Parts: sequence; structure tokens; C-alpha cells
Amino acid sequence: MQRRRLIALMLTFDVVVLLPVVLLLVFTPGRGDGRVSDPKADGPFPLPPGFELGTAIAAQQVEHQQPSDWTVFERDAAANNRAEHSPVPGVATPGHIAKITAWPEEVRLKKSNFDELYVEDLKLARQGGHTAFRFSVDWARLFPNPGMTEPDPAAVAFYTGVFDTLDELGMTASVTLFHFSTPAWLWEEKDGKRGFERDDAIAHWTTYVRAVIQHFGPRAKHWCTLNEPMVYLYNGYLEGIFPPLERRAGPPAVAPVAARLLEAHAVAYHLLHDDATSRDATVEVGFTQHTRAFEPWRGWFPLDRIGAPMVAEAFIWDMLDAVQTGTFALTGTDFSQDIPNLKGAQDYVGINYYGRYYVEISPSNIGAPIIHANDPGDPNELVNDLNWALYPRGLSDIVNEAWSRYNAPIYILENGVADAALDDTIRQYALVSHLRELSMLSSAGVDVRGYYHWSLVDNFEWAEGFEARFGLVQVDFADGFRRVPRESFAVYRQIAAEGGVSEALWAAEGRPPKRAPTVVVAPE
Repeated sequence: MQRRRLIALMLTFDVVVLLPVVLLLVFTPGRGDGRVSDPKADGPFPLPPGFELGTAIAAQQVEHQQPSDWTVFERDAAANNRAEHSPVPGVATPGHIAKITAWPEEVRLKKSNFDELYVEDLKLARQGGHTAFRFSVDWARLFPNPGMTEPDPAAVAFYTGVFDTLDELGMTASVTLFHFSTPAWLWEEKDGKRGFERDDAIAHWTTYVRAVIQHFGPRAKHWCTLNEPMVYLYNGYLEGIFPPLERRAGPPAVAPVAARLLEAHAVAYHLLHDDATSRDATVEVGFTQHTRAFEPWRGWFPLDRIGAPMVAEAFIWDMLDAVQTGTFALTGTDFSQDIPNLKGAQDYVGINYYGRYYVEISPSNIGAPIIHANDPGDPNELVNDLNWALYPRGLSDIVNEAWSRYNAPIYILENGVADAALDDTIRQYALVSHLRELSMLSSAGVDVRGYYHWSLVDNFEWAEGFEARFGLVQVDFADGFRRVPRESFAVYRQIAAEGGVSEALWAAEGRPPKRAPTVVVAPE
């Protein structure tokens, strides 16, 4: 996400139309008051029986480099010193990976070295009380070369080891199919098209999904087909900070890619269900959206108050709505396309939540909202190392909206903060405050079934490189990838042991800390 422009969510307002809409301001939300819901409530805040507590990772971020589009980008950025780091935390530079050249080649190659340390990592997770683990099965690892009809045996063996370890530890596997990276060969131009836009992309995707089902289908009951598709579209096709590093003119040029992703979701959804039915088994299949609490930059300004919910509509809800109707329509454009077999292809709603964004609409350029990651004028606002504003109450707002719209089970498949300190007080507060929100939602009747913290270990954080640290467990990249649990690891373990946030834990950790962000230094 970038603050400079949000072209993917352009609002095609007509000023003549907006004038009467101002009269409806009384019905538009302003800024939320308070950081958490019902701040006077002391607890305890129990989680429902059977609630899954886990962590999440992604292959490209923790595994050794595979022949993916992201690996091509990473190696090219390192070789050509495209390592610019914005002086503003959380703002990436198009075509660059922050400080990528500052890190040793071994770190760039091995990332978090999950390949060699996954048994240790998963044992740590189980010792921390985690009951579930979300990870991705990398398409590029299974099918590294074009024309393959069967997956690479070494890749199958690797993921078999991960599943075996989870089984031995009694942990539930939650599997993601697409988490931003794709095989590099998919980007070879064919008939003038690349990536998911190739005419044969869905056929290749189907081969990959069938292979995953053949080898691992019976080993997981929870599947996520797409991770944060709107982030992929925005960062990859409009901002140029993710592969394919494009900067297209606007939403109409990107909407067809979104439609193709939804087609891929529908294909995977039905293949997974067909397999489960053949085994007389059940599965839960859905996809997860990146969400923020989009609120007006200026609570008193009509355009900001109207713009914020429209940005949320386009960024969060359009793709989820498409599953309800079978038709993808992108807010702010005339784009509308029926997607084969999409209607009803959702067993749960996946939510990744990362705090609050502020929406500013300039009267001189209504079609280009400006997004602010925090409010420097708010002395009480808590931000993480990426300058993202924490706002636990916003999670309740998002979940309530999803529950109201879809009446489907809800999983929080990602929620976390960048906090590199070993005594990571920001992350400790984030854990107790967000799980407190989920407890209150459950008590109010919302069917929320699980929470996966991002992340188990520090990793490669996409365009931010290795600068942003999201792990409950620190990775010491200067000492053989040594694992060092942060203080938040113990807090999460206590939540798991007590089945929620106890009154004592809320009293100890429920006050927002006041400290400066942590600066990460690359090893010599």
C-alpha cells in the first residue's frame, strides 16, 4: 500500500452529483473514537471453544529462493543496486527493494531459512500453544520449469515434511495457494500476454492445483486460494513495487486481471470440494482480503467523509461481493464481468487486518484519493516500525461488516505489526487488544473461528526487504539464522494457555506503549 496515490481505487465522482450528496453527511462515518471497543471493560475476554490460534508465513518470504517472478525481481534488484530506501518508513520505491544489497548473499538466498529449520520453527510454535499453522505451497517450487505435467519430486518431499511435522505436533494445516509469487516462466510473453493474463494461465493454474490436491489434499481442511488479491493488483500493476512492476493508467486496465484471479479462485474452490466429496470429507475454502479501517483524514470535510467508505468498498468488498453475485464490478469504473462458477464459491471470509488508513480527497483532484498511514497531529496514535497506525477497534468494524454482508464464518488469517525490538511492547499490546476485540465479537454472536498472527518468524517483507520485522520469533541473520523468541511469544502463549485474554493480562498489557520505532541494521 502506498500513500502517494491510490489509483486502484480511483473515485470517479462528478462534482454536480456530489453537491446534493453532501446533504447525506449525517449518515457517513467520521473518525472512530477510542482505540479499542468498550475501553472500560476489564475482562476476562474468553475465546470460543475450538477457536484456532496460530501464525502465518508465505513461501517466498521464508523459504529458499525458487524460480519465481519475485526471485527474478530480487536478484535483479541486488545485481543492479536497486535498493533505494525511502526516508519515510512504509513507503516503497517502485522497482526497488529496500536496502537489499546491504544483506549477505546467503540471507538473500535463504530468507528465514525455513527449509532447514522448519522442524525447529514448528516445534517452537507448538511450545507457544499454537494449534494451527498457515503456510503456502509454492507454485514455482512445484513447477519450476514450463511444460511440466508433474510436480518436482524434491518439492513434494519438502512440503510432505512440513505436513508430517504438523501432524506429529497435532497442529492444523491452513494452506494458501497463491501468496503473490508465481513461476517465472508464466511471465514469458505468449500472444502478447504475460502472467495471469495469458490465455493458458488458468490451464497452468489448474495443473498446479490438481497436483497440490493429489499430494496434499487429504492433509488440510482449510484452504485459502488467494492472498490479498487487491494488494497484488495495486502494488504490481499500478504502483510498480511488486512484480510485474507495471504502472498502468488506472482501474479499467487492471480490472481484467482481478477478474482472472477470481476465475482462478473459482477453479480451485470447486477442485478442492470435488476432491473432498470423493473422499467423503469436508473442507473450508475461501480467500482473504487485506483490510484497513479507512477513515476520513478530516472528520469535518465532506469529501473525505464520503470518500473513505468508497475506498473501502473498492479495496475490500468488491471482490468478496463478487463471490456472492457471480459478477465482479469494480467501484469507480464501468467494469463488470460475470465469472464462471464463482457465485457461492466461499465457505468463509478471510480477513487480514493491519490497522487504520486515512483518506483525503482534494477538491482539485477528486479522482485520486490520498492515503495517509498515520496522523502526525494525533499525539496519542500508536504506530509500528513501518509508521502504520494501530487501531484494534477497526478490526471489530471490519468483522462486523463482513458478518453483516455475508453471514459466513470468519477467519483472521493475518494480523500483526512491524516491531523489531526483543521486548516488543507494541506487538504485545497488539496481540491482547486485537484478541480482546475478537472475544467481544464472539460474545456478540459473530462466528469468528480463528486468528493467525503474522508472523511466526522474521522474514523477507517484500519491497521492504529485511527491514520490517513481524515475527513473534526474531531471526538473527548475522548468527546462522538463530531463532530468539521475543517477549510477545510468551504473551501469545499465555493467551493460548488461558483460552483468551485474562483480566490480569489485559491489566498488564492493555495500555498502549510509548516508544520510538526500532531501527534495523544489516549484518556486516
